[in-house]
Amino acid sequence: MSKQSCLILVAALAASPAAAHVSIETKQATVGTSYKAVFTVPHGCAGSPTVKVRVQIPEGVIAVKPMPKAGWNVDVVEGKYAGEYDYHGNKLSSGVKEVAWSGGKLPDKNYDEFVLSSFLTDSLKPNTVLYFPVVQECEAGVSRWIEIPAAGAGHSHEGKSEGKSEGKSEGKSEGKSPAPGVKLLPKP
Repeated sequence: MSKQSCLILVAALAASPAAAHVSIETKQATVGTSYKAVFTVPHGCAGSPTVKVRVQIPEGVIAVKPMPKAGWNVDVVEGKYAGEYDYHGNKLSSGVKEVAWSGGKLPDKNYDEFVLSSFLTDSLKPNTVLYFPVVQECEAGVSRWIEIPAAGAGHSHEGKSEGKSEGKSEGKSEGKSPAPGVKLLPKP
């Protein structure tokens, strides 16, 4: 391997953790169906271990059940929905609005997943992106993956992966970082 190739490889490897961000594994889901959201956490905050992951549940996402994680506590915040939703013949007007996993420790050098099951109601608009704001708390610092673009704007990284470094707060609590999103598809 040439010296130049080696330098390029080292630079790419050094840049990759800062370029990664919390994302959703399955990038598309059909309105009116169940959806398993797998949030991938590829790093900590500027080298600090992740100790808490909070996911805000968007309106129109109901019947949320977080998956327990060994070594982590899971808590939910419940509240009223903006409307009433039909779910298997029952009318739901309240439910989970936020899920938080805490008490564990995910070292910066490791990757992990945080999972919840849900139902995407018919009230959600097909051919749009549904965003799940995420706050990643670390021993030192916080990364806020909460930016939701104006309707129709979209993020420059959508459909691509980890090509930009804009999503990392580097241990600070400010900065605009894109919320993970899933493209909603119409019922077949």
